[in-house]
Amino acid sequence: MDAKIKTLQEKIAQAKLGGGEQRIEKQHAKKKLTARERVEYLLDEGSFEEIGILVTHRTTDFGMDKEIYYGDGVVTGYGTVNGRLIYVYAQDFTVFGGALSETHAEKICKVMDLAVKVGAPIIGLNDSGGARIQEGVRSLGGYADIFYRNVQASGVIPQISAIMGPCAGGAVYSPAMTDFTMMVEDTSYMFVTGPNVVKTVTNEEVTSEELGGASTHSTKSGVAHVTSANDIECLEDVKKLLSYLPQSNTETPKNLPYTLADEVRDELTNIVPDNPNKPYDMHEVITGIIDADSFYEIHKDYAENIIVGFARLGGRSIGIIANQPLFLAGVLDVNSSKKAARFTRFCDCFNIPLLVLEDVPGFLPGTDQEWNGIIVHGAKLLYALSEATVPRVTVITRKAYGGAYDVMNSKHIGADLNFAWPTAEIAVMGAKGASEIIFRREIQAADDPAAKLAEKETEYADKFANPYTAAQRGFIDEVILPQNTRRKLIKAFSMLENKEVDRPKRKHGNIPL
Repeated sequence: MDAKIKTLQEKIAQAKLGGGEQRIEKQHAKKKLTARERVEYLLDEGSFEEIGILVTHRTTDFGMDKEIYYGDGVVTGYGTVNGRLIYVYAQDFTVFGGALSETHAEKICKVMDLAVKVGAPIIGLNDSGGARIQEGVRSLGGYADIFYRNVQASGVIPQISAIMGPCAGGAVYSPAMTDFTMMVEDTSYMFVTGPNVVKTVTNEEVTSEELGGASTHSTKSGVAHVTSANDIECLEDVKKLLSYLPQSNTETPKNLPYTLADEVRDELTNIVPDNPNKPYDMHEVITGIIDADSFYEIHKDYAENIIVGFARLGGRSIGIIANQPLFLAGVLDVNSSKKAARFTRFCDCFNIPLLVLEDVPGFLPGTDQEWNGIIVHGAKLLYALSEATVPRVTVITRKAYGGAYDVMNSKHIGADLNFAWPTAEIAVMGAKGASEIIFRREIQAADDPAAKLAEKETEYADKFANPYTAAQRGFIDEVILPQNTRRKLIKAFSMLENKEVDRPKRKHGNIPL
């Protein structure tokens, strides 16, 4: 018995070394943690239970029968994060560069299947050179097996991908189908075809960082939702994100204890400028409404004319979508519409109430927007909000113009409560543009056209550029003082907590993709 125990202990020790001390040192030299170190840091101390530690590949071609590593390049299992059950897999770059094999994929699929059965989040820590070419189609089949499970798990359990090294070729599609993709600056990159292929095909010269680094994907493509300075910060970001999410679609996020007190926030009173064309930072409004230091922004550096993220309001986890007047005056465009639509659908999947803060002058005009499909992309946000059944509340802080008023969670598309500040302007368009159209002949015939335009502008603004006409029709439930916004919202979301919506029976809708 002692000999058998010793054999087992030796095999486990060998498995925990991955590709060996020398390769572990190379990983550390790149300022990267190993797969096991990442798992140990992410999960609560002593909670990790590994599955498949003694799995090996089955390939004998190309001398692979002489290179056998227990675990086959991926660490899989389960544990807890702040006491909550989590499933995890971490690719081990020290073994074949983390390349995915048939058995490597089987291990990942096994924990994904368990996560869906049990109803708990799955976290993927990606660090891989791609498919294991010695296995040919078997490795490609392994990727497809994972992709299929990503789709089956979508909207059932939260799926988070942390890109902590290379992720190239077909490997990129699994993170792309998960709910959130995080990247590490300087050490991670994602692309379908690498710099060498790009140069061969298009004659473009580009580095891996320029083509698919964290900065590129967080600012240009929108592939990365969050970027972190290093592995440790990335794992902390994963933990923070999890704190706002439920275990699965059958649960709601855990509420933190909170006692309603004096919720008046006088600092909200003077944020919106008297000049309707002067920008202000919507982050100040968010800060004045939510629980202190609770905002966790998603897609921070992408499509900055709209803000999305998670926060707590009276201890309750909520999702926030907010126009940002500091960038492009807060207009909706192709990228901001996609960004907000994706976030809306995630929150709706996992029972996270939505707060929409609105200051939108319309959709961004121009050939670039039209040729890039602003019609279909803008419709994505309209569709996502119309489809959402979670509690939905809107606060109009200033402009709500044209079709963008409808899109930004108006009463007409199913919002539960719609508030407006006294500074709100709800109209088809701005007073100046509207006056130039409605009173064109009268202005042209005037002795002083400029003075007549100013007069008509005031006339139009008095009639329409306010929240009261909409309130009279019931499109706005209440015009509220800015300082009372937090108290109103805490009570509103509490009242809506048990909201239920019955939808017509259907397989699924056809969102304009």
